[in-house]
Amino acid sequence: MASDAIDNITKVLLQSAKLVEDQVDAELTKLSDMDEDDFERMRERRLEALKKAQKQKQEWLSKGHGEYREIPSEKEFFSEVKESKNVVCHFYKNSTFRCKILDKHLAILAKKHVETKFIKLNVEKAPFLTERLRIKIIPTLALLIDGKSKDYVVGFADLGNTDEFSTEVLEWRLGCGSVINYSGNLMEPPTATHSKFTKVEKKTIRGRGYDTDSDEEDD
Repeated sequence: MASDAIDNITKVLLQSAKLVEDQVDAELTKLSDMDEDDFERMRERRLEALKKAQKQKQEWLSKGHGEYREIPSEKEFFSEVKESKNVVCHFYKNSTFRCKILDKHLAILAKKHVETKFIKLNVEKAPFLTERLRIKIIPTLALLIDGKSKDYVVGFADLGNTDEFSTEVLEWRLGCGSVINYSGNLMEPPTATHSKFTKVEKKTIRGRGYDTDSDEEDD
């Protein structure tokens, strides 16, 4: 029985190796059949793609992407959101300790994910907007796509219920909301311990006033 199992495993491995070898041979044959004009066309397509990507990046930067910025009021919020496809907005209070933790991570991600605009807004300066979006728990991240709120990260529940979450975990959570281009595995957070993570789902926050998600506050 053991011998048969080993033989079957060996057979599967050989078949897999043969498949990979055939794919490599096919690519090599394709390259060998290309003439100088083919290589030139390939080079031109790659250069065109690079130019297009660079132009897109410059357009994003001109709209305030690439940095984590505070906007002064809810009036600016609407113009900021209107001109960018993907926006992460941190609704914060100065007295809430956990908002400062988010600030650190968002500043890092803003530089890494230029395709997305990262902004912050003091809830005390935006009563109409926070009421309209039904934001009550602070901090809250609103994930907006094409000018509409698609998802919320409320407090740290989706980040492991800890102040010590990594930037990579927040990046994963934003990826789950489709507001950044995430290249990792969306099926699970990038951590060895998953027990503290809650199911990721869209949040609806109701009620007036603001509750803090921090265990401590600054005076």
